[in-house]
Amino acid sequence: MGRKKTDKIVFENVEILDAGAKGVSVAKAPDGKVIFIPNVVPGDVADIQTFKKRKAYYEGKATKIHSFSTHRVAPVCEHFGVCGGCKWQNMNYDQQLVYKNQEVYNNLKRIGKIDLPEFEPILGSAKHFFYRNKMEFGFSSSRWMTDAEIQSGEDLDNKNAVGFHIPRMWDKILDITTCHLQQDPSNAIRNEIRTFANAANLSFFNPRNHEGLLRTLMIRTASTGELMVLIQFFENDKKNIELLMNFLAERFPEITSLQYVINQKLNDTLYDQDIILFKGRDYILEEMEGLQFSINAKSFYQTNSEQAYELYKITRDFAELTGNEIVYDLYTGTGTIAQFVSKKAKKVIGVEAVPEAIADAKINAERNQITNCDFFVGDMKNVFNDEFISTHGQPDVIITDPPRDGMHKDVVEQILKIAPKKVVYVSCNSATQARDLALLDEKYSVTRVRPVDMFPQTHHVENVVLLELRTKN
Repeated sequence: MGRKKTDKIVFENVEILDAGAKGVSVAKAPDGKVIFIPNVVPGDVADIQTFKKRKAYYEGKATKIHSFSTHRVAPVCEHFGVCGGCKWQNMNYDQQLVYKNQEVYNNLKRIGKIDLPEFEPILGSAKHFFYRNKMEFGFSSSRWMTDAEIQSGEDLDNKNAVGFHIPRMWDKILDITTCHLQQDPSNAIRNEIRTFANAANLSFFNPRNHEGLLRTLMIRTASTGELMVLIQFFENDKKNIELLMNFLAERFPEITSLQYVINQKLNDTLYDQDIILFKGRDYILEEMEGLQFSINAKSFYQTNSEQAYELYKITRDFAELTGNEIVYDLYTGTGTIAQFVSKKAKKVIGVEAVPEAIADAKINAERNQITNCDFFVGDMKNVFNDEFISTHGQPDVIITDPPRDGMHKDVVEQILKIAPKKVVYVSCNSATQARDLALLDEKYSVTRVRPVDMFPQTHHVENVVLLELRTKN
C-alpha cells in the first residue's frame, strides 16, 4: 500500500536552497521533490518534518537547524514566526533584495519569454522597519495561544486580543505587544485601547458567534505628522462607543481624524459602510514634492510613503516627458501619479473604476491647483475605448499601475491598437506583469526594468518597466 498523504516524514540535514514564493524557502527532498519551509533562510542546514505531501512537493517545518546561513540575522520582533507577517525578518536586508530582484527576473523571463535589457539596480528602502503608513488590527475574544502559554499551564482567564489574524485561521487573533511596521504612536494607541477596553469591560468581537463591541482598528499616519484612527464596532452601543472614543480623544490629542463605523455585516470591509466623524476632520494630508493629497478612511494610497515617492520618480524618469505629451494614467486611484507627472506633461487623463477615488483625485488636483489633469470613472475595459480616445486625444505615453491581477486583456488589446510611443508599466505582481508584457511584445520592446522594494522584511516587490514602440523597418 502507498503511503498516506497525511503521513509525516522527517528528512535530516537538508540544505535550504532558495527563497520561494510567498516568503517561504525551498529545499529538495532525497526523492527529488521540492519542500516548502517557512521561517528558514537559504543556506541553513536543517532537519525537516513534513506535514503535507502533494504530487510534486512537500510542505514542512524545520525541527532542528544544524548550521546557520551566513545570510541569517536575529529577528527584532518578539512575534516573528507566529504572526505570519514580516516573513523575511531573519534574513539580512541586502539578501532580501537579491531574492526580490531574482523573482522579478525569473517571472519576466519564464512567463514573459521576452527579450530583456539589463536590469537597473533594485531600489531598496531607506527604512527597514516602521515604514508603513496604514495598519489594520482585529479584536477577538478568543485569542491565539502561543506554545509557551499553553505549556505554562497557567489559567489564562482573559482571552481578549487586538492584533493580527493567524495565517489560515480566520477566527484567531494573535495579541500584538509591539509591531515594528508603523511608527509611533501606533503601538501606544493599540495597547492603550486594549488596556482601557479590558478595564471598562468592553466586549471584544467573537467572529464565530457574531457578538461583541470592538471589531477592528485602523491607524493611518502621514509624513506630515497627521494621524487617523478609525474603530469598527459590531454592536451599536452608544454609551460604550462614546466612552472609548472620548478616552482616545483625551489620551491622544494629536489624532487629526478620529472616526468610527458600526458594521454588523459578516465581513469587516469598509467600502460600503457609513463612516462617522467623532473628532477632527475626515481626512489626513500626505505631501509629496509640494503636492498635497487628502487621504480618507476609504482611500487607496501606497502604504510606504517615502518609498512611493521613489517609485513615482522612477516612473516619471522612465516616461521622459518634455511638456508636450498627452499622458493616460490607467488605474489612477486617487490620481497621485497623474498629478506627480502633470507638471512635465501637456495633459494627463486618469481613469479609475472606484468613484470615491476619482472624487478624491479631483479634490486633490484642485487643492494642488493642477489644471491639466482630467479624471474619469469607469471599468477600464469599458471606458478605455475608441470613442474615449477620440474625445480626449491620442496618448503619447501610457502609465499603467493595475491591481495584482494585472491588466484585462481588452485593455492590453486597446493599448496595442492605439500604439502610444511609450508605456510605463508599474506592477506589484511581476507574474501578471510578465503575462501582459508577453502580449505587448507584439509591438513593444522592453527597454528599461527597475524593481523597487516597498515592503522590507516581506517577499513583496514592485517593478517598473518601460516599453517602447518598435519602429517598422
